[in-house]
Amino acid sequence: MDLKTDKIDSANAKIESTITKEQIEQKETQLAQEAAKDMQIAGFRKGKVPAHIVKARYGDKLNQDAKNDALRTVYEKGIEELKIDPTQIIGEPNVKKFDEKEDGSVEVEISIATKPEMNITDYKELIPDFEKPQISDTEVKERIDEMLKSSASVEKIKKERPLEKGDFALFDFEGFIDDEPFQGGSAKAYTLEIGSGSFIPGFEDQMVGMKTDEEKDIVVTFPEDYHSKELAGKEATFKVTLLEIQEKVIPTDIDEETLKKFLPNEESPTKELLEEKVKEQIEAEKLSKLYQEEVKPKFVEAIVEKFDIDLPENIVEQEIDMAFRNALPAMEEEEIKKYTTDVEAAKEKREEYRKDALDSVKLTFIVDELAKQEEITVDDQEVMQTLYFEALQSGQDPQAMIKQYEEQGLLPAVKMAIVEDRLFTKLFNEKK
Repeated sequence: MDLKTDKIDSANAKIESTITKEQIEQKETQLAQEAAKDMQIAGFRKGKVPAHIVKARYGDKLNQDAKNDALRTVYEKGIEELKIDPTQIIGEPNVKKFDEKEDGSVEVEISIATKPEMNITDYKELIPDFEKPQISDTEVKERIDEMLKSSASVEKIKKERPLEKGDFALFDFEGFIDDEPFQGGSAKAYTLEIGSGSFIPGFEDQMVGMKTDEEKDIVVTFPEDYHSKELAGKEATFKVTLLEIQEKVIPTDIDEETLKKFLPNEESPTKELLEEKVKEQIEAEKLSKLYQEEVKPKFVEAIVEKFDIDLPENIVEQEIDMAFRNALPAMEEEEIKKYTTDVEAAKEKREEYRKDALDSVKLTFIVDELAKQEEITVDDQEVMQTLYFEALQSGQDPQAMIKQYEEQGLLPAVKMAIVEDRLFTKLFNEKK
């Protein structure tokens, strides 16, 4: 077999070969002989079908299979000659050339991408200087006040007065359109925070000033974009009976019960310990914001600029394609039509994303290398937990979300994002 290999750099290699007509025919014969062992054709005993009969009946498929088999042999012999560890290969080999000649031979060219060699040192020197956030006593007090407010209980007002904004109304209501009740328009002992904007515009405003046991007709118009088309844009009258006025009772002091609620894992919670924990929480939030908005961008720019790495061409091209595809929906209709019909214009536009793609791919390999040096690891269980909590916070079905990520092949990206976050946090905390 005529074979030529070229190790372009530490991340890219090329295999070239000419597969002769004789080699293809030899492969066809081998495949026909193997197929004949299980083939049943009238007039022949099973396993005794001659190879030329198999070729005559399945010639086109045998020929294509033989070429594919020969191509696979070229690839396997090529990586062996290049001394490439198969575990270091990234993505699928790219068959850049498969030219069938008149003499029956086939000229092939295969490009291979591998993990690049890297020598990343002295990277901690590139972390920019930054000042540790200062937390004032006022910020701590305000945060604790917020905690007290959010944990406040809702109780019936002690002194009779009209309903005000900020109160909680316990009431019955029944809605009518054209004097006819409609589905979903009534409820008993319903609780609503007045001023929250939870009900149809104007409803809560008309309840302000009502007194306990008072009955009132409230007239409102459903918004044109209301989720129920049957009600959208229609005027409705709600007969309302206010049963009880409630208000939030915010503790004026932090008692032992409140401390236990805020510090459930502490055996002997104190006000001083609460202030200390709250201060730590605020500091962590400020540090996270500082890391993401200031420190990380500068550090990323510095490491991408300093370290030269051979990048796998196929990964870079994939990154460019993805950036180009993601940009298309935001373009004007004329631009979309131009780039989806004019190949040359699309190629030219596509090149605008090359610089960012190169930086993105380079950063991915650098982060991967730094994570190894810093011994940052993330297992699959942690990835699943991250997606699970993310789904709960966004009100989605965790199992459905995880399945969607699996089907779209996004789990490695999630894992990489977690690794990157832990890596930068570790490095920046050490700098702090």
